[in-house]
Amino acid sequence: MTKAQQTYERVNALVESGTKKADAFKQLAEEYGQPVDSVRGAYYGHKRSLERGDEPSTGNRPARRSRKRETTAEDAVASAVSALRSAIDSIDVELETARQRAEEAQAEYEAMRQASTGRIEQIRAKIAVLDPEADEQPASETPDTAAKPTGRKEAAGS
Repeated sequence: MTKAQQTYERVNALVESGTKKADAFKQLAEEYGQPVDSVRGAYYGHKRSLERGDEPSTGNRPARRSRKRETTAEDAVASAVSALRSAIDSIDVELETARQRAEEAQAEYEAMRQASTGRIEQIRAKIAVLDPEADEQPASETPDTAAKPTGRKEAAGS
């Protein structure tokens, strides 16, 4: 059994037991000590090979494909449809990966925002004790209300 086949079967078993597919990928990634994207790629790669009807390989040799002497119009259409379906699967994987990264980034932002407010207030209090005349932002201003960068780089030295 290949690693991709094992991954495919384990993910499906976890999903059948009620685990979300994204969580199943994360769990296996931790077990295998691999990035989540590697586990996800193995899963979808094996899924595509099953959809194409590839025979599983044995050992280190890849499965042999049968040879055809001629390509018919039907074969060409089937091949094109298969390639387009594979493209859809790839896009689905990319979208899922982007969605997960966005969720992780949003969670990190929320955690940092919540943690920063108290730390900023503590630092401002220390500045006020050390330098009562320091020109600081009002204590009520939080990172959410502070000026946000425009995204433009300012010229050096200005």
